[in-house]
Amino acid sequence: MKLGQKLYAEALSDAEKVIELNPSSYLGYELKHTALRGAQRYDDAFEVFTIMLSKLDDAPDPQTRQIRQKYVSPSEVGDTVRRAIHAQLENAPLRLINTSTGRLFARDAQINAFTESTEYNELFHSLDMHAPLQREPIKEAVAKYFSWVMLSHRWERSEPLLHDIQDKNVYTLRPVGTMVKLQKSCEVARDAGYHWAWSDTCCIDQNNNVELQQSVNSMFVWYHHSALTIIYLSDVPPSSKSGALASSIWNTRGWTVQEFLAPKVVIFYQADWTPYLDDRSRNHKQSVIIMRELERSTGINARALVDFHPGTRDAREKLRWASNRDTTREEDIAYSLFGIFDVNLPVIYGEKRQKALGRLLQEIIAHSGDITALDWVGQSSNFNSCLPAEISSYKALPYTLPSVSEHGMQVLVSRLRNNIVAVESASKLYTLLENLSVPRFAHGRLQLPCIAFPLTEVRQSAGGDGDKCFTYEVKADGLQDLQVITEDRLVQFSPVRRTRQTFLLVRPWNRYDLGLINFADEPQSVEDWPEPECPGHNEQTTRELRLIVRLGQPFGALLLAQQWGGEYKRIASDNNINAQVSDMTCVDNIKDIRMLEIL
Repeated sequence: MKLGQKLYAEALSDAEKVIELNPSSYLGYELKHTALRGAQRYDDAFEVFTIMLSKLDDAPDPQTRQIRQKYVSPSEVGDTVRRAIHAQLENAPLRLINTSTGRLFARDAQINAFTESTEYNELFHSLDMHAPLQREPIKEAVAKYFSWVMLSHRWERSEPLLHDIQDKNVYTLRPVGTMVKLQKSCEVARDAGYHWAWSDTCCIDQNNNVELQQSVNSMFVWYHHSALTIIYLSDVPPSSKSGALASSIWNTRGWTVQEFLAPKVVIFYQADWTPYLDDRSRNHKQSVIIMRELERSTGINARALVDFHPGTRDAREKLRWASNRDTTREEDIAYSLFGIFDVNLPVIYGEKRQKALGRLLQEIIAHSGDITALDWVGQSSNFNSCLPAEISSYKALPYTLPSVSEHGMQVLVSRLRNNIVAVESASKLYTLLENLSVPRFAHGRLQLPCIAFPLTEVRQSAGGDGDKCFTYEVKADGLQDLQVITEDRLVQFSPVRRTRQTFLLVRPWNRYDLGLINFADEPQSVEDWPEPECPGHNEQTTRELRLIVRLGQPFGALLLAQQWGGEYKRIASDNNINAQVSDMTCVDNIKDIRMLEIL
């Protein structure tokens, strides 16, 4: 009665009397626990609750002991809290700045701060201790307390490093230079209600190789799971109009690609720490104006800007996003993309740009079998000749050639279907290509499935740029004549004047041309499966004939030169090599299908 009327002092007095009358009974302690909780005396309530459980455990009556099962033990609550903390911090940075105290906390110190906080006491002592334990309030409280804010910015001279803020209060440090940026970012995070903030300049031990490697490979995840990412545009003046973001130096840096793709919530701030375009919404990713500006300036489609999913799919397009970006350390042009492609690789500063980029591209191709990363023009890498020396080689849009329309495809397939020889050769060719292995890439050696066309003639023609660039007229068995422009000087030969070195124009084999459903793509239902072209026709035969038509269309070729050990090297070209079979008869006669090892 008194508890229902919130007369907690009177209820507490009654509880003491019940305990005095029967100290061994749990009933008085149950009443006292409820009264103390109602009075918000959580520490005292928890102590009394523990005594109550011991009375239930020691009760001589089995029915009374049975009541114990209605309650959860403090140890079970503690274990649940610890598991919730572990799950929350699994995707969190190793060090964070406490926005209240201004001090840098390592992981253990963050947990200790929570267990000593008001939030912890309120959580632990306000829980309904009746079984089963309600875990959601625990998860929510832990997630709220440990939520963190990330800072994305352009590095400037004399950024504060770990040793500059270790064991110090960042708010009391001299507010000059880039220290102001750190202080303001922590203040913004604190005023938004967050306990923790992170900056890459001072929250990573740059001299600890193990920590540095872990941080580089985890940074995308940290940004993705952040509650908020503050993007500070130091060169965008107050009251700027739309377009200032696109012109900011921040928008040219390599690391910032993942820093705005990974987070779910971002806010752009101008030099004076006011929101960009005076947009005071909670998430600038929901601003059509800002996302449209970012889409135009980066070439990244709006859908990816708002809801990006990392992985090796569409590798060529993602490489183009980074192709005009710069980094202070040359290897970072590759390391900054680890999270974009969801790969984990060693961080080896000093290996130089080509090797760092080569290792990344090798991992992408080896993991996915996606050969679109071979679509580039420029200079070859020392890591592997099939890869570019610079990421800027991906600036151009992916190379696309005119393809036959669906109507044209059906007409050509219909013609081939009446040719018994064509149907038989299509079946054999399809089987050969279907059994061809996917690309393999390891230790700088690329195993590339190809359709090969041996060169029969190479002649230098007028044009080019003197000694720097050469133009060649090239003939290959089964292909139409074509032109190659390259910085490499090629051996000239003809059927009359032969050369001992073998040169090939190859069509890298892409399994998509088989016309099979890729189950790794979006999940499909039975209703999504394509209808047969012509009722009564064999679906497999149709697929085989469609392959023949595709092989008759123009394709992007690679020019390879055989080396003394039997491997090949790609001869880089300053233009895309557009090749096409001489006629459909040549498709029927395709026989040179093999796996080439390219250095």
